[in-house]
Amino acid sequence: MDKAGLPSSFDLVGHLLVLTTILLTVYGQLVLKWQIGLAGTAPADPLARLFFLAALLLKPWILSGFLAAFLASFAWMGAMTRLPLTYAYPFTSLSFVLVMLFTGFVLGEGFSTGRVIGTLVVMAGLVVIARS
Repeated sequence: MDKAGLPSSFDLVGHLLVLTTILLTVYGQLVLKWQIGLAGTAPADPLARLFFLAALLLKPWILSGFLAAFLASFAWMGAMTRLPLTYAYPFTSLSFVLVMLFTGFVLGEGFSTGRVIGTLVVMAGLVVIARS
């Protein structure tokens, strides 16, 4: 580590583990949103809502989203063995961008000026944190 807490040499494996974490997390979020969107609105009745959610949990795509989140946790643990948290964590801001792009282009949620600016501000803030 150097004086700023950054790795003294580029750690390819550490960076690949961070990238894996991001991609698995984004996959999980997108699959859950897609499948829940297909299922429609949850019923108002509490018992019917419980059955609605239980039925969602049995869908293979939903299970794959949970599995992706679980695997992302393992990738993140691996990344933490190789990189400082204050260095690695700001990279996760890429998930904001990827989710915004995929929900806009694939799920049809669209873009707004505020959403784009907000995402850029969050990323800029995280870059400042990572470099300080």
